[in-house]
Amino acid sequence: MTTPTVQTPTTKIALITGANKGIGFEVARQIGRTGATVLVGARNAALGEAAATKLMAEGLSARYLPIDLADNASITAAAATIAADYGHLDILVNNAGIADPGDGPASTASLSAVEHTLRINFLGSVAVSQAMLPLLRKAPSARIVNVSSGLGSLTQNADPTWQHSAVKPLGYNASKAALNMLTVHLAYELRDTKIKVNSADPGYTATDLNGNRGTQTVPEGAAETIRLALLPDDGPTGTYSDSHGIVPW
Repeated sequence: MTTPTVQTPTTKIALITGANKGIGFEVARQIGRTGATVLVGARNAALGEAAATKLMAEGLSARYLPIDLADNASITAAAATIAADYGHLDILVNNAGIADPGDGPASTASLSAVEHTLRINFLGSVAVSQAMLPLLRKAPSARIVNVSSGLGSLTQNADPTWQHSAVKPLGYNASKAALNMLTVHLAYELRDTKIKVNSADPGYTATDLNGNRGTQTVPEGAAETIRLALLPDDGPTGTYSDSHGIVPW
């Protein structure tokens, strides 16, 4: 089992959910390269430990943190561990998400699949954000990044000329639109603090989620999330963007 690394008072602590592979792992790697301690959030202990070990082999400060977005008790326990071992949290990346095979068009999507997708992708991230917020408030200047998708844009979904207009799994798209609403609401609520909240659209990236059919590499897909996680104090809050700029809500 990985153990906490000795911290200096200025060491940043970053939690990335779903960080054992794909975009989440690359985000953890790049944030770790800035000198931060990265907490590799994952529900599978073997995969989480392996990912943290790989990052440590690269000379980074990393630690596996058990967290399952479908299990509120594990979220509470993760927050308690961070509080006990670090006392604060500087960066939260809500990256973990699923695509349920029963999801599909609005007229035929399995209701259980839609519910499952919303439970993980949206409600799970709400639960994590609420649990971590007291720790984020203790940081000098914290960041929350919600890893959304272009498929969460109502404007793009309604545009028949958009290149991905035919991609309409109801549960997944709705979950990402809801995640964007979390960004807007949290950014408003925290507008008078030094906590910035933004949504990142990774773009169509080759990951397990899409059977590696994406046209971008994982580092390309991780780039906007990393940028938002490392925003300077004069950076924006309450935005939705990809590597090319602002994405319409």
